[in-house]
Amino acid sequence: MPADVPGIHHVTAVGSDPGRNLEFYTGTLGLRLVKRSVNQDDVSVYHLFYGDRRGTPGTSMTFFPYPNARPGRVGTGQVSEVAFLIPERSIDFWRDRFAERGVDADDPRERFGDTALAFRDPDGIPMELVARPDAPDGDPPDGPVPDEHAIRGFFGVTLSLESAGPTADLLRTMGYRETDAERDRRRYEAAGDLGYVVDLLEDPQAPRGQPGAGTVHHVAFRTTAADQPAWRDALFERGLRPTEVIDRKWFQSVYVREHGGVLFEFATESPGYAVDEDVDELGERLVLPEWLESRRAEIEAGLPDLPTPSPE
Repeated sequence: MPADVPGIHHVTAVGSDPGRNLEFYTGTLGLRLVKRSVNQDDVSVYHLFYGDRRGTPGTSMTFFPYPNARPGRVGTGQVSEVAFLIPERSIDFWRDRFAERGVDADDPRERFGDTALAFRDPDGIPMELVARPDAPDGDPPDGPVPDEHAIRGFFGVTLSLESAGPTADLLRTMGYRETDAERDRRRYEAAGDLGYVVDLLEDPQAPRGQPGAGTVHHVAFRTTAADQPAWRDALFERGLRPTEVIDRKWFQSVYVREHGGVLFEFATESPGYAVDEDVDELGERLVLPEWLESRRAEIEAGLPDLPTPSPE
């Protein structure tokens, strides 16, 4: 068997207006744009990567922002909520910041002993900030959010499912262990310090999710290149149909749609976003993998203008 998964590598979602997306994730949430590229399967669309200063695995929220995209519907068979990790005493800071900036947010709530602040991004993606005393110091980027309150990376994701059993079995194979439950929600945790939580929300009566702006495309889990062949074998043994290993330049990926309908990715932690840019210059220019470089002029001509974010 391959080594247990320590947690989430990245989460990729679908947005609409790329400029609005950039402003929210850098200007409001204080993340750094660590890679400005294109969707390798549809080069007419940006692929924007946000994260900590280096885009460390476990911190990277990425987007395919389709201008004028039709809204999707969050429902079963999808990641229905993305949670970020913040320091224990930062809830009040973020509640005030969201109020000042007009972010659609709820009052803080308690779940499994943690305080969480739910909010929606400009396209309506359900999100949370979860305050924990064990939040790591991390590597916050320079920007509008003070280091002591900065997002550290992922806390976890919630998967909405008609039936949670097969997905729970897969998570156990990946090294997750059930740690808590309430009503229709079951919590599973891995051994890492970022992105280590997966909640399964079971509701056979909930509507099926529909892809579009405001929905998550897939969740990626951290692994190594040495373990990827074993993970493909393990997935086949569970009756799933994983892809071949796909070179995404900054990581190698295996994709599989698990039994509940959620698209999982197993992504390597290396080589990382700094393999083709200096850390101090991440996100400042359009970067293409070498197999797309010959099409740069065509690709750039088809993309909307996107500013370089600057600290407040």
